[in-house]
Amino acid sequence: MNAQDIKKAMGAISALMTEHKDYLIELDAQNGDGDLGISMSGGYAAVVAFLETAEETDLGRLMMQCSGVFNEAAPSSLGTITSFGMLGMAKSLKGKTEATFAETVDAFGAGIDTIMTRAGSKPGEKTILDAICPAVDALKAYASDNTAEAFEAAYEAAAKGSERTKEMRSVHGRAAYYGDKSIGILDGGSVVGKLIFEGIWNSVQ
Repeated sequence: MNAQDIKKAMGAISALMTEHKDYLIELDAQNGDGDLGISMSGGYAAVVAFLETAEETDLGRLMMQCSGVFNEAAPSSLGTITSFGMLGMAKSLKGKTEATFAETVDAFGAGIDTIMTRAGSKPGEKTILDAICPAVDALKAYASDNTAEAFEAAYEAAAKGSERTKEMRSVHGRAAYYGDKSIGILDGGSVVGKLIFEGIWNSVQ
């Protein structure tokens, strides 16, 4: 992975967030404030616009800059959480202009660790983690050097993880006020996690 790969991935993710903007709004409106599609499409669009002129080749510094841009453009709880993930990846990639598949997977893991530490959340609590954690686990288990196949497996794991949030009870944010009524509802944040890995898969095919 290099800076150009990050630009391609962010572009693909942004396209999916824009395509599914209304669906994310609809999901979030069931037990949130309905701004999920707006913040995610706006946040990734801002990152893509920034990357069009960015000349930074250090992957750590580039992801750090993306984190700041995203956080400013997506002032929502998931916007902040997403920027935490980018920040964790930035620290893992610091000083590298290219990253191997293993180093890229480690960076995803560092991003997840940063989210869990700063947001005080963990898998099983009906959040984005329930999609991205299975995705990264799938990457860690992939022995082949076929990047496209690995990220296809990651996307499929994220999709299954997202679907499982229907069985969970919300414990964070406004959705937590709905208690058991949140069971049976698909978590919008987990759908965002699924779309992130679908976008990355699209970009590496």
